[in-house]
Amino acid sequence: MTYKQAIVLRRDLKMGTGKAIAQACHASLGAYKLTSPRVRKLWEESGAKKVILRVNSESELLEIYKKAKEKKLPCFLVVDAGLTQLKPGTKTAVAIGPCKEKQVDEIVGHLKLY
Repeated sequence: MTYKQAIVLRRDLKMGTGKAIAQACHASLGAYKLTSPRVRKLWEESGAKKVILRVNSESELLEIYKKAKEKKLPCFLVVDAGLTQLKPGTKTAVAIGPCKEKQVDEIVGHLKLY
């Protein structure tokens, strides 16, 4: 069985490269902490597969998050503190998993790479 994590970033925010990477890291760690120790171990032992994807709006990002929550998958929504490039409260990223690859793909399989 294959496990993976998907990280979804908003392209419409025009974040700088460093900012986008930081938001992706926040999302990744947030979702990772919500994953069971057993699944974390399986994911890590299989190479800790990740994919970075994009959406073009806050509404698209929130729809992805909602679908993951409905399926009870480990997921995390990043809300920026507004200390650098963005306004406080800006929703920037969502991570899903690590969990079974098929479960992740059911939600984000239609998205394009970031």
